[in-house]
Amino acid sequence: MLRFDDIVFGPIHSRRLGSSLGINLLPRDGKLCNFDCVYCECGWNRDGRSTDARLPQPSELRAALEAKLLECREAGTGIDSITFSGNGEPTLNPDFPDMVDIVLELRDRYYPGAVVSVLSNATSAGDPAIADALRKVDNPILKLDAPDNRGVELVNRPAFPYDMDKIVDALKAFGGNFILQTMFLRWDGYDTAEGLEKWMDIVRSLHPRSIMVYSLDRETPQSGLRRYSAEEMAAMVRPLVEEGFKVQINA
Repeated sequence: MLRFDDIVFGPIHSRRLGSSLGINLLPRDGKLCNFDCVYCECGWNRDGRSTDARLPQPSELRAALEAKLLECREAGTGIDSITFSGNGEPTLNPDFPDMVDIVLELRDRYYPGAVVSVLSNATSAGDPAIADALRKVDNPILKLDAPDNRGVELVNRPAFPYDMDKIVDALKAFGGNFILQTMFLRWDGYDTAEGLEKWMDIVRSLHPRSIMVYSLDRETPQSGLRRYSAEEMAAMVRPLVEEGFKVQINA
């Protein structure tokens, strides 16, 4: 499975974000996440235990990112997004708010045309410090893969008692200024289509500025998962599009 062995990696081509320079705030040789998603490109948590659990420090991020941005600028390499992603959930790094400030500062200095994005499972969105940091970036991309606790248990396999109502309330506090990200998939015992109406009702209550729906693109730790095509996903979200929601379909 995929591992990111540097604090700063890429740029890589992202089907959602274009030329994306990645930021990994997690162990370089393992995975750290409070979800264990059946589709995760980094594999199961149990298979990604790090031999060195030390997390990157703000000073290390500053040095690595500044060097990479200078290298990219001198080479004429385009960067569309500087993206917090990496080996798990980026907000689990206790220095996450400071890391956001560092990235924004260096982006403004070297690549002012790039956006700063965070790919997060939204479980920390109710933490005031994390929420404030997420509001600073251009693209807080927050995950909601299922419309209820049962679906989250099946798809995301949280390592704690997940409460959908609390997550939705935390997202409502963003006033719609975030991007909602949802994986569409199916396998024995689960199908996104079965909870679609309930998911769309949550979307309506949150009214995010845009929605990213996508399906499987890489190897998955869970066998038997089946993807949705772009045409199928377009049909599924058509009611939202007709209501004026901006939906980006990635297949």
